[in-house]
Amino acid sequence: MTTLYHSPNSRSSSLVALVEELGAAVDIKEVTITRNDGSGGPDPRNPHPEKKVPYLVDGNEKIRERGAIVLYLTDKFPEAGLGPIEGQAGRGDYLSWLFYYQGIMEPVGVLRFTGLTHPALTATFRDFDTMVQRLAEALEGQPYLLGDRYSAADLLCSSPFNWAPDLMPDNQAIRDWVARCSDRPAVRRIMEQDNRAA
Repeated sequence: MTTLYHSPNSRSSSLVALVEELGAAVDIKEVTITRNDGSGGPDPRNPHPEKKVPYLVDGNEKIRERGAIVLYLTDKFPEAGLGPIEGQAGRGDYLSWLFYYQGIMEPVGVLRFTGLTHPALTATFRDFDTMVQRLAEALEGQPYLLGDRYSAADLLCSSPFNWAPDLMPDNQAIRDWVARCSDRPAVRRIMEQDNRAA
């Protein structure tokens, strides 16, 4: 059985929405995590080496980091059509957005949230405005990152703006895209569950 370790109101919530979108046979196990406010704590039932979420276990395979889990699941369940598989058109863009999220969007969002700045950080990760510009360019004249087709890259890359609305840029194309992604039934359900668990 494929198992996703999850804690409500955390980065793993978007992965629960993905599992639902995929219609995948994945067991969701809720665990506790240490929260930014000091509440919670590591859960001995969580096999993640740092007791973080999300964490996916599929037989002997153990996958961490959201972009990696998204890629693993969309390749494992290709019939859902949420990510181009190897050999399909759009695969390069899909991989690029998954890794852009992990390597650029999340670090830049955390830096903005914390107010940390340094030329080395900007040179390495870009700044928030540059990240917004890349998103806006990708969404100019198309509803989703891969064109007319919603993908798991949209789910992943739009998720920070759902969970941290203060990060929402003043760009109509991005706002409309986030609204379209947030209106997916699976995303709405998971956000409602998280709100009840808060």
